[in-house]
Formats: sequence, structure tokens, C-alpha cells
Amino acid sequence: MRYCLQIIAVITALLLALLSRVGSETPAMCSVVQGLPGLNGRDGRDGASGAKGDPGSQGLPGSLGTPGLRGNTGPPGKVGPKGNQGDKGENGIPGMPGLKGEKGNSGVSGSLDHDLNIQIFDLTRHISSIVGALRLEGKIQAAGGKMFASSGAELDFEASLAACKAVGGRLATPTNEAENNAILAFLKQYNRYAYLGIKVGDIADQFHYLNGTSVNYTNWGNNEPSSKGKEPCVEMYTDGHWNDKVCNQYRLTVCEF
Repeated sequence: MRYCLQIIAVITALLLALLSRVGSETPAMCSVVQGLPGLNGRDGRDGASGAKGDPGSQGLPGSLGTPGLRGNTGPPGKVGPKGNQGDKGENGIPGMPGLKGEKGNSGVSGSLDHDLNIQIFDLTRHISSIVGALRLEGKIQAAGGKMFASSGAELDFEASLAACKAVGGRLATPTNEAENNAILAFLKQYNRYAYLGIKVGDIADQFHYLNGTSVNYTNWGNNEPSSKGKEPCVEMYTDGHWNDKVCNQYRLTVCEF
């Protein structure tokens, strides 16, 4: 509406200018008195909308904004529902179990081991002294890795076996000449015969050690053994020779260790 009023004002000014020019060329017959300006007219009504214009060209893209700062991690969500159980896998091939190793010996501390070695050394020295004293007195004899001893007691064969076993030994059983001579020393000292750890086997005249093995050394006297199994035990004479004998006689008990 404002634009329309401005147009009317311009037209009015042009008409007045034109009239003033015409008046200057024609002799004035009377003076012209300028009238008062007219009142502004009422606003005109809006006209009908015009046709839609063509779309304009695409504008330039706007600048990208600065990315915002990342926020703090929120609290963990609730645990979801339990899923369905999966199918059972195929059974594997079982392996062969390993063999169990042997249990090792318990170790000892360094100080205990040192003290134990000292005690063993002292004990060995004392034993050596005792053995030496007993050998000087003829109480023990050593030969073939064995040690022989006798208290001078006289017992039958079974009682002699029990007496030797009671002290941790066994009835003297010579397996070579040196051992035979060691036993003989007691027989000469006590002037007695002694039973040996030898007996006849299931077959007559076949003698064995008490553990059942065959005899590998003998020192039979002349024409001995002569009883053909009727005398199952063996005795040693004071000259070192052997003789088959019944087992219920009292003989010197000599043990070996």
C-alpha cells in the first residue's frame, strides 16, 4: 500500500509541473490560486497472488559446525535375558593317563645334614674301635665281606638258628676257604664242633644252603657225607673239615652278619 501512495504522489507532481509549463506559454487571464493538497486516499485492497516464479539457483553449502565434546560413559545397562543353551558338542577322545612317578626321598636341612654326618662319623669310629677290640680278644672274625661272632654257647641246630636270628644274624655258612677258616678260629678257641647253615635237600647226599640254593663250596672230611640223607645237618670239626650229622646234638653256636 505504501508503494502505491508513493506512485500517486509522483504522478501528481508531474501533472503539476506540466500545468505550470502550459500556464507560462498562455497569457494569463486570471491568477491561479494553488489549491490545498488532497487527503490521502484509503488503502487499496490486496491484489490477487501472482504466478509462482521459477526456482532460484542452489545456494552455497554452509560450513560444517565444530563437533561437540564426547560425553562421559554412561552406567552399564541391565543384564539381558539368558540365551538358549547351545547344542552339546561331540565327546573327545580320552587321552592315556601318565604313569605316576615314584615318590622321592624327603630331604633334610643343611644344618641337620651336617649334624647327621658328624654323628655318623662318630658312630663309625666307635664301631671300628669296638670291632678292633673284639677281634683282639677273638670274639669276632671277618672274612669274605662277612663278620662272624660266637658267645661260646652250645645249642642244637634249631636253637642255634633262633639265637642267631634274635641278634640280627644267621647261622654261620662258609662259601669259601677264608670264611671257613674264620669259623674254624672259634672252634679252636672253644675246642668244640659247630653246626653250619647247611642241610640235606630232598635228594639224599645233596646239600643246600638254608635259602634252598645249591652249595658252591664244600670241605668234607674223608668219605663224607656218608649217611645217605639220614643225618640231615652239617657240623665242622676242629680241623675245619665237614661231617653230616643229626640235628639234635649240642654244638657251638657261631653266627654271621
